[in-house]
Amino acid sequence: MSEYSPQPAPPITAVMTQMLAGFQVSQALYVVAKLDICTMLDDGPQTTAKLAELSGAQVRPLSRIIRTLSMLGLFRSEGDLVETTPLGATLSRNHPETLCNVAEMWMETHYAPFGELLHTVRTGEPAAQRFFGQSLFDWIGEDEGRTAQFAQAMTDVTGSMRKGLFDGYELPAGELVADIGGSDGSVLAELIGNRPERRGIVFDQPAVVPVATEAMTVRRMADQVKVIGGDFFQEVPAADVYLLSMILHDWDDDSAVKLLHTIRRSADAARLVIVEGVVPADDAPHPMKLIDLTMLGITRGWERTADEFAELLAAGGYRLDRILDRPSPFSIIEATAR
Repeated sequence: MSEYSPQPAPPITAVMTQMLAGFQVSQALYVVAKLDICTMLDDGPQTTAKLAELSGAQVRPLSRIIRTLSMLGLFRSEGDLVETTPLGATLSRNHPETLCNVAEMWMETHYAPFGELLHTVRTGEPAAQRFFGQSLFDWIGEDEGRTAQFAQAMTDVTGSMRKGLFDGYELPAGELVADIGGSDGSVLAELIGNRPERRGIVFDQPAVVPVATEAMTVRRMADQVKVIGGDFFQEVPAADVYLLSMILHDWDDDSAVKLLHTIRRSADAARLVIVEGVVPADDAPHPMKLIDLTMLGITRGWERTADEFAELLAAGGYRLDRILDRPSPFSIIEATAR
């Protein structure tokens, strides 16, 4: 038996070069997602020529993209036959944890604005604001297709990160639960779907109402959950428990406090259940630190530490009761009106 010789670590310049090339990789991933290449491979290997024919692509450019992404672990090739790996399969539309919609949304809404990130660091203005001439959410809300795409992508990306988040968790007491900025209501459905004694409200922008209504119908929860459109900075429906899932991180402190005050005006004694990533205050790796980079370029919000959440809630008139660490990048934060 030959003696095992570990491969030497790549030089640091090679590591940095790969990081700098990330923009090219993300576009290659977008191409295979948009062309449904991984979906076409669900039933087994195909030739590159067949994939090109089915997707309307040119054979040679497609084969070059597949060759590069194979190096990164998305595909396996044998001769001219190509198949997906478990990693590549996550870009199939049929995968139970598909990220195909995320690839499309990020590349069609986030990618180009991020070319203005230097402007953001110099001025504080979000790159998306400079690129679109308005906030990302206003730009998305102008088009029904963009609205539906964004809602589906957010459901997919947070769904994949929510594994185990609510295992064994019980909402605070109260019959009516309002999911503020709830998109398609998937988080609310997970929390009350098996609780017929609970009723729910999904509250989001009017453009999102059709998406959430259809989702509740598909889940057979239309009688249990009401979908309402509106502006959560102006007014929200009265409820016993308010759910804020990945909402506060979209906003700066002043805007987030305004939202908390709006909720308190509607139901002074209600409990808050906040689902957010809680960023470690030290240099420890954490997925939310990468998401914070997204927030820097796209919104005026950010990912917060535990102390920052306590300060934010206090400014909004709430007491932080507890932060529950979960087997997920997200935590559950409970608060009560002071």
